Amino acid sequence: MYTPAKDRYETMPYHRCGKSGLKLPAVSLGLWHNFGDTTPYATMQALCRTAFDNGITHFDLANNYGPAPGSAEENFGKLLRDDLMPYRDELIISTKAGYTMWDGPYGDWGSRKYLLTSLDASLKRMGLSYVDIFYHHRPDPETPLEETMGALAQAVQSGKALYVGLSNYDGETMSRAAAILEQLHCPFIINQNRYSILDRVSEKNGILSASEQLQKGVIIYSPLAQGMLTDRYLHGIPEDSRIRTDGRFLQESQLTEERLSQLRQLQAIAQGRGQTLAQLALCWILRQKAVTSVLVGASRPEQLVDTLQIVGQEPLTEEELRAVDAAIGMER
Repeated sequence: MYTPAKDRYETMPYHRCGKSGLKLPAVSLGLWHNFGDTTPYATMQALCRTAFDNGITHFDLANNYGPAPGSAEENFGKLLRDDLMPYRDELIISTKAGYTMWDGPYGDWGSRKYLLTSLDASLKRMGLSYVDIFYHHRPDPETPLEETMGALAQAVQSGKALYVGLSNYDGETMSRAAAILEQLHCPFIINQNRYSILDRVSEKNGILSASEQLQKGVIIYSPLAQGMLTDRYLHGIPEDSRIRTDGRFLQESQLTEERLSQLRQLQAIAQGRGQTLAQLALCWILRQKAVTSVLVGASRPEQLVDTLQIVGQEPLTEEELRAVDAAIGMER
């Protein structure tokens, strides 16, 4: 029987999610990769145990996480039954709907039918009566925003979600959605967006500034640019790497000589701080005042433990921030 570490809350900082009463750990565990049917169950179990033992209370899923779609939720449901269900009140479990989940016109985007049907299916896969946060996973250009936000509000009113969030929205669309949700008295507390040293879209589309202005939390995914911001690819492509085992999101063609040169410069900055490249990349994210938490993935417990070394480390100086931008050809 699993017994979590007694000192699990002693080092992890917890940040308030916007102006809500909910706090999230500075580092959260994303189940986008490594929790589908291609990963051994023992590995998933070790990752979740290591996370919780080190104060990671937030586990982030979506209906389509796998492969195959739905398998991450099914596997997490088994992990809950085997290990974590006695500690459910200490966990923040989130899921999402918005990308293709099943065939036909009702298994995608943002209709009321899709979102509420998907949430019911997610709860069944995980063996839960509610999730803590239910997200719309991406904006739907064809469904009225009022319908999508109304479905999120219904999820809360029915007791199947405690809070709601939006993922992959820009600042302007999020602000319109927030106004609708406020009218519906729906607890919208967080935005989830992609952001990293190599990917500045969240700076350009207004989501960080709008979230800060409206006092919404922000949780960042892909902070390591699908693994590029690690030392994993600096000396070739390992056979057990994501490129080799699951080439859906990171391809070998992305590792150009120019990109590798940038990564080596960033690694030199990290070494000057006594950090790994991944630790530098995460500290760079968490410097942002608007950011509540950063989502990390791992293929081995040791990777997760290494990531958590960022807790309590010194923030980047202005000189280091300028050096990071210069390394990737940006001016600060």
